[in-house]
Amino acid sequence: MARKLRRARRLVVDADNVYMWSVRHRHTRDDSGTRGCRTTLWLRREGTQQRLAVVFREGPGRVVSGGYFEAGAVVSGGTWLNLYEPGVARRFLDAATARGLLPDTPRTVETDGWPLFDAVSADVPAEPAD
Repeated sequence: MARKLRRARRLVVDADNVYMWSVRHRHTRDDSGTRGCRTTLWLRREGTQQRLAVVFREGPGRVVSGGYFEAGAVVSGGTWLNLYEPGVARRFLDAATARGLLPDTPRTVETDGWPLFDAVSADVPAEPAD
């Protein structure tokens, strides 16, 4: 199943704009041995090498999947999004496009995902109260 989740998927915006997207999760250790997690949403315009890496790192009040949440989950302030959902990937693509973050030359650009998370999650309906 994990291998299937890692494959790139197509995201059709319109006839002229097709993107490939995938999600990756990595554990890292710095020189002091401190462990960190990062989850990355990769967006690439089909047929090009123009890639955007939207990176989510753990931090105060910010959680990325790594055992406690389902794969692809990013959580902040009680709101969580699953990066494996096509609609969520599309909202991140739209937010990145609106901010001019997508590269226009064959290269990879890395950006902090949390500011985009705040914009994307602003239009997510609240969970119903019990």
